[in-house]
Amino acid sequence: MNKRILIIQGHPDAAGGQHLCHVLAQAYAQGAITAGHEVQVVDVATLDFPLLRSQQEWEEGAVPPALMASQKAIAWADHLVLFFPLWLGDMPALLKGFLEQVARPGFALSKGGEGRLPAKLLTGRSARVVVTMGMPALIYRWYFRAHSVKALERNVLGFVGIAPIRETLIGGVDGLGEAGVATWCGKLSKLGRRAY
Repeated sequence: MNKRILIIQGHPDAAGGQHLCHVLAQAYAQGAITAGHEVQVVDVATLDFPLLRSQQEWEEGAVPPALMASQKAIAWADHLVLFFPLWLGDMPALLKGFLEQVARPGFALSKGGEGRLPAKLLTGRSARVVVTMGMPALIYRWYFRAHSVKALERNVLGFVGIAPIRETLIGGVDGLGEAGVATWCGKLSKLGRRAY
């Protein structure tokens, strides 16, 4: 069954364009398109939006015009794939700011009420989180317990109803070389073909 896939490119360098995150996202997209899936891409680094500064702004403020198309793309998608490099143990601040802006009450979750938890409004979608990092992925997963990725999966994606969520952690990126990059591109292309 063909799926609608949204790739969210979370690398904050708009000028680079060919970081490992971009190369891997292109491999995933090519695999998905080859298999007949529909693909859209949101490149967070190219969007101009302010950071949220208060709970009131998050709950009642208007979504920045630059992010309205991103919300439409999320609503359209069956499957989300987020790509980002691990920076200081977490996702880059620009990606976090993007997620805070788009995951607003009324879109990602209901506004709730007195003493009630908000309803999850993005159910029916799955996700994959692809993270690149300098340290070995096993150390990040077992010693650091992949804390920031787990927080993203539980406190952002899962909180708004996205499930299941799978992850691909790619460590030791400085030492991958051309062969290592090609291997990972092959793996991501296969995942794209499966919309997985």
